[in-house]
Amino acid sequence: MLRYLTAGESHGKALVVIVEGLPSGMAVTVDELSAELARRRLGFGRGPRMRFEADEVQLLAGVRHGRTLGSPVAIEIANTEWPKWEEEMSPHPGQPGKVLTAPRPGHADLAGMQKYGFADARDVLERASARETAARVAAGYLAKALIAELDMSVVSHVVALGGEQAPPDARPRPGDLERVDASAVRCFDAEAESRMVTAIKAAAKQGDSLGGVVEVLAYGVPVGLGSHVHWDRRLDGLLAQALMSIQAVKSVDIGDGADVSSRRGSDAHDAISWDEQEQRYRRVTTRAGGIEGGMSTGELIVARVAMKPLATLNRPVLGTVDVVTKEETKSFKERTDVTAVPAMGVVAETMTALVLAGEALRKFGGDSLAELVRNSRAYLSALGETPSAAPGAGSPAPPTAAPAPGG
Repeated sequence: MLRYLTAGESHGKALVVIVEGLPSGMAVTVDELSAELARRRLGFGRGPRMRFEADEVQLLAGVRHGRTLGSPVAIEIANTEWPKWEEEMSPHPGQPGKVLTAPRPGHADLAGMQKYGFADARDVLERASARETAARVAAGYLAKALIAELDMSVVSHVVALGGEQAPPDARPRPGDLERVDASAVRCFDAEAESRMVTAIKAAAKQGDSLGGVVEVLAYGVPVGLGSHVHWDRRLDGLLAQALMSIQAVKSVDIGDGADVSSRRGSDAHDAISWDEQEQRYRRVTTRAGGIEGGMSTGELIVARVAMKPLATLNRPVLGTVDVVTKEETKSFKERTDVTAVPAMGVVAETMTALVLAGEALRKFGGDSLAELVRNSRAYLSALGETPSAAPGAGSPAPPTAAPAPGG
């Protein structure tokens, strides 16, 4: 079972993540981890912090000479700005230099202050900040390394930003990831990219923010991850929860999602065919997003993740109330981006990879990578066999005759 826990505040000394349940023998390097973290800082419309946020990484435990040990992996991501914040964010007894009493609309500030009994919004915002996703991406690097050994990969791309849409049929494959990342907004369509950049520039001039939609594509996922037998084992449910947990995400569609609600049944599902050459069942369309009955079908998994415009604006216009005086005022301003949709795509990849890695470990098991891969291959090989009709092996036993009256 794959488990992970993150800790740390946006302007704290460091973020930490512990990942437990990984098999031994996985190749892990700080350079590859740092490269994955750098992808989270991509995208036109990001704030100045992205230019000097270096994500200094240390592997603290669970890795020896570039290989996982099967024990928990601990990773620290140091905050290069810590010297500026050491006094304000000190863990030692004392008082902050500035108390933030005007919660920002659209943020966790007010609800968190009420829930935990705080009078300073910084006690909430530091943990609620999307900076926390850097720790998730570090965990996701490990998940991606694991699923890659099982021939799975995850790609994301921006399909809508600031009202501008990319063509629905423009979907990148795993080999296109560098091209996607090279785009200013991580969009696979150059013409749509240009319109999105123009929209960002216009919003920036007005001190406003933009939201958008990212499509996440999981390739090579075998049939049978997830389960129909319990509500909390359904793969689509696990993915939706993981993706909805990303800061500022407001909706998740699997496959065609909400669009199918307005169609007739004949136009809402994926027809099944038999591929003689590959000796496997196929679904040509992706209306179900590669998941049926809570289980992966062996086809492309598709999820669309919608992010709201960021609530912190460079020109605050939304009113709020000072929690001390109860007087109407304007909220304070932290450093912000015009949009973080491109970066959200990298985090969405992370959350998808973590779900797939967890379900792969649940399905195939194994304490070492070699054992996990061996179990996976045995399962895939067995899929090509004719299911047994024997009782207890996939088919119900024939009904037995009722006993004669009187015994």
